[in-house]
Amino acid sequence: MNAFRNLIVKKWSSDVRLDGKTAIVTGANTGIGKETARDLAKRGARVILACRDMAKAELAVSEIVKDVGIANVVPCKLDLADTKSICEFAEHVYNSETAVHFLINNAGVAICPYSTTADGYEMQFGVNHLGHFFLTFLLLDLLKHSAPSRVINLSSITHSMGKIHFEDLNSEKSYHPVRAYVQSKLANILFTRELARKLEGTGVTVYAVDPGIVNTDMTRHMKSSLQMFVKAFSFLIRTPAEGAYTTLYCALTPDLLSGGYYRNCAQAECSRAASDDRTARNLWVVSCHLLGIRWR
Repeated sequence: MNAFRNLIVKKWSSDVRLDGKTAIVTGANTGIGKETARDLAKRGARVILACRDMAKAELAVSEIVKDVGIANVVPCKLDLADTKSICEFAEHVYNSETAVHFLINNAGVAICPYSTTADGYEMQFGVNHLGHFFLTFLLLDLLKHSAPSRVINLSSITHSMGKIHFEDLNSEKSYHPVRAYVQSKLANILFTRELARKLEGTGVTVYAVDPGIVNTDMTRHMKSSLQMFVKAFSFLIRTPAEGAYTTLYCALTPDLLSGGYYRNCAQAECSRAASDDRTARNLWVVSCHLLGIRWR
């Protein structure tokens, strides 16, 4: 069974140092985000843990510092379900940081009961896509100033089941938690694709990542039958540290294709819908309209 699991989870390591570099990791108080932050801190980076729950963020900081030793890790309030909080976070970053070399859009919600963000968007679309879209928009000048820099958007293999429902993006006509989730994960890849096109020649590169099936608290909203299935096939489930491998691969490996989709520490094929440039452009325009921003 261990041999079979080793075929699924590709081992990866790198000795790249990040002294003098600054990274922002959203949702870094737990799971993949915390393990990503831990690894970056071990490499000498200054790491900003951008989290909604500051108590959990401060606990994560203490755990990382205890593990790493001397580490430059700081918590900062960010609620991706509230554009006001996103603006306040971005303002804080501009006031406190001279550079940002990595923006890792890791946070997310999954398969949750219907709810809306502070601005009235369906929660999964609002947090997973619009929240990170807006955050990236606000931090882009600093990312360009810090180039070479990278933006990494966490998606999922489940994007292949998704469709962008332009006629009902906010699930106001009908709501199904899985449909809303896979739509948001497809949106992550389409955003990556279009952002990479717009940033050609700037020194800012962009990657979409599938971390694999990871044992995190994102499964808390799943039905008990699905949770039992996950437990039954636990040998296929990655630890949070293993789930961070491909994120770190895209952060540290030189000469990767910007706009690409990566899985198991290698470039992978995404779905036909995720490769549709017209849909990517349309989603970009609609996202800007929903957020009330001009981003050409």
